Amino acid sequence: MTDCGCEFEPTDADQRRTLRVVLAINAIMFVAEITVGILASSTGLAADSLDMLSDASVYAISLYAVGRGIGIRRTAASINGSFQVLLGIVVLLEAGRRFIVGGEPLGMAMIAVGCIALLANVICFWQLWKHRKGDVNLRSSLICSANDVIANTGVIVSGGLVLLLETQLPDLVIGVLIAAVVIRGGMKILREVRESG
Repeated sequence: MTDCGCEFEPTDADQRRTLRVVLAINAIMFVAEITVGILASSTGLAADSLDMLSDASVYAISLYAVGRGIGIRRTAASINGSFQVLLGIVVLLEAGRRFIVGGEPLGMAMIAVGCIALLANVICFWQLWKHRKGDVNLRSSLICSANDVIANTGVIVSGGLVLLLETQLPDLVIGVLIAAVVIRGGMKILREVRESG
């Protein structure tokens, strides 16, 4: 490290503080998105809310792992990755169910909540970025946050397409794409755990 003081060396306390902030943001956004997703009949918002729940769980497990032995940190990261893959599969099943039974998602609600969720996730990403060279749990948290920014943008775009085209297909497509992003993120975390061993 240089003597300029311009590099950030996180302590366990810094990591815990960051994880508490992003955990609180994701927990609040999960409740908001699942509520509006159900009321607006939106697969995209429901999928994004499950992604928020997944991230809140990731952050909680990562918070537990901070400062603990390497074995515990690797196990926590493995649980994080596996949980994301499982939730991605749940979202795919929900998208399939909605395709079969139909629905009329509210595009304006999707756009509004998607914008709020995007802002929340940009804040989380910014908070986690300073820990990008930390242990595998902090890196897995950063991957989750980056995936969320992509998913939120997709929800906003699909909400606009639902309004424009008056069909549920854009909502279903974004639900499937979010599931794919979540599964890919989970697999990436699991790969990083294997490589860090």
